[in-house]
Amino acid sequence: MDSSTWADDERGRDPATAPWHFIDIPLGVTQGPAENFCGAGGCVLQAVTDQLAILKDKNVPGAKRAAALRFIIHFVGDLHQPLHGSTNSDRGGNCVPVKYFRRNPHARNNSYTPNLHHVWDTEILESEMQGADPVEFADTLDAAFEGSFAAWQQGGMQLDAWAWESHDHAVETAYGAFGKSIAVEPDVSVNTCADDNNIGQRMLHKHLVIGAAYGDQAASVVEERLAQAGIRLAMILNDATKAGL
Repeated sequence: MDSSTWADDERGRDPATAPWHFIDIPLGVTQGPAENFCGAGGCVLQAVTDQLAILKDKNVPGAKRAAALRFIIHFVGDLHQPLHGSTNSDRGGNCVPVKYFRRNPHARNNSYTPNLHHVWDTEILESEMQGADPVEFADTLDAAFEGSFAAWQQGGMQLDAWAWESHDHAVETAYGAFGKSIAVEPDVSVNTCADDNNIGQRMLHKHLVIGAAYGDQAASVVEERLAQAGIRLAMILNDATKAGL
């Protein structure tokens, strides 16, 4: 569990690794090779591939291979989070202020909290856990999704397909489950929430609300994606250990 969050700490120490956590497939795109949307600094698809090669290479020093393992654990999870596989020129939902139950959105240093991305990263999951620790919640997911494990592993490691799964969940639920429609934005470069004609302010004025109905739809997706990420990570690591790590 500690290793799974190490990559977020490393991003603070080495900002060059920040693009490795996501792939920005525009919301309005429906098909094509996902890898085409890797930026100049890389993306999660490339990062998993590169770090897996390091992990399997017995000539690489042990410390670097251990770091690669920690990266893989984290990035497979990131790849399954819908807002790490999509964007609407809004930094993957980071520039979409939302009212989360009773919490009203407010601006802070040209960013917003609560925002759509963070709610999908944290609040929805914590609500579903209902106070359970990670091991107990993992057991709950195992029991709920065990019948799907074989199908999820079919075909081996398919990073491109997994990215499109996340993108589709973003279209259908993360953005699509609100009571009001969210228009597809022009695909432009966004570094802050003031970009794309001040996307943050424009989305703030839409008064988007995440309540019980939205939360129920999102929770179903979050639980399934967590279970998929876990079983697929196990598949990837089991395959890697065949080389005798």
